Amino acid sequence: MARIKGATMTHKRRAKTLKLAKGYYGAKSKHFRMAKQAVMKSGNYAFVGRKQKKRQFRNLWITRINNAVRAQGMNYSTFMNGLKKAGVELNRKMLSEMAIHDPASFNALVETAKKAL
Repeated sequence: MARIKGATMTHKRRAKTLKLAKGYYGAKSKHFRMAKQAVMKSGNYAFVGRKQKKRQFRNLWITRINNAVRAQGMNYSTFMNGLKKAGVELNRKMLSEMAIHDPASFNALVETAKKAL
């Protein structure tokens, strides 16, 4: 029975890691050991970044809504409370888009929230 050697798979694995490290500075893109560390670290950063991106967008939407609502003489928390009591179920992304692109309908929502309080 022939002996099975692992050189092919080892080479493939190393080539895949080096391909992921393409464009990194210096030895990080050439030497497998350094490339492996850099790719693992960048993978962790990417994972965390995907979570932070969601937080940052929600923060941006809330800031936009707050600025639009303050112009109407309310603040964000009372506006959201009024919408909830009025039974309006719009997410923050859509509310911020309305505040920017369709101020007339957003002002109507502010009035609806005021009446519900």
